[in-house]
Amino acid sequence: MKAFQLGARTGIESLTATTRPDPVAAPGQAIVAPRLVSLISRDVQILRGTYGGPQPAERIPMSEGVGEVISVGEGVTQVKPGDRVVCGHFATWLDGKFSPTVFGHDIGITHDGWLAEQVALPAASLIRVPDALSDAQVAGLASAGLTAWNALVETSHIKASDLVLCLGTGGVSLAALKLAKTHGARVAITSSSDEKLEIARQLGADITINYRSHPQWAAELMRHTGGAGADIILETGGVDTMGQSIAAAAVNARIIVIGVSPGQGPAIPDYLAFIAKNLTIQGIANGSRAMFVDLIAAIEANDIQTVVSKTYRFHEAPEAYRYFAAAGHLGKVMIAL
Repeated sequence: MKAFQLGARTGIESLTATTRPDPVAAPGQAIVAPRLVSLISRDVQILRGTYGGPQPAERIPMSEGVGEVISVGEGVTQVKPGDRVVCGHFATWLDGKFSPTVFGHDIGITHDGWLAEQVALPAASLIRVPDALSDAQVAGLASAGLTAWNALVETSHIKASDLVLCLGTGGVSLAALKLAKTHGARVAITSSSDEKLEIARQLGADITINYRSHPQWAAELMRHTGGAGADIILETGGVDTMGQSIAAAAVNARIIVIGVSPGQGPAIPDYLAFIAKNLTIQGIANGSRAMFVDLIAAIEANDIQTVVSKTYRFHEAPEAYRYFAAAGHLGKVMIAL
């Protein structure tokens, strides 16, 4: 089979085309032929050597996609050849609460990922895709979509009266925007691009703030909300945005920490506001298979369409990485096999 591997992890140029023997399904495994795969931010970070620990040069990258089962191993009853499936990238987190053990099987990190003509996956982790959903609707859900679902529904228990604040227009933010609107909530979103903010408004954003025009964007959000602030904040910015997230928060707000970007300042620069507002700050890491099943049901019930910026062909994978890394896009960048 054809595949791409990480190589030396010195940059995007390290991504290398290769060939491998076709994988054979071990007991409990299914062999899946990817149809459409989707880039996430850590895919670029891995190639640059800034995410995770050492990895073999032979590792096949990419953590989310949709594909067709072509064979199954001994004992597999969950799926059969011909099924169209997706899989969360924490493959062993099937249900229940988070445990650090989920990091032991992380597709595209500890185990080979989706950027190949075939990939071996644990059959118990796979989810059959409803016929009503297109490949584009589900290929980009395993990371950003599932994280947004966990943040809003599982962790924050979103309700219609909430105002959700999304930092930036990346994958998690756009997924959260669409999911929040299906729950009747209002959404505020930030960006450095007026063009992206206009698209966000077309997608349903109620409040849009250009953080270059308004460096104190928390104060601008407070102005828009009459001093009320946001009830749920998806903190994807990292350490240096936490201070403004606290400043933008409503009383009793939930700040869900998703971003792992390093920063210069203290993580919580204003303890007084943190306490006075009775805030909850919680970190999350993606989500379980059970959450993914619920997310797919919501996608189908509400006919939620994924925003796709551009789709490349398999042999154009390095070009897709470069386009994604330039960060000029809004929506998913995908690779079709």
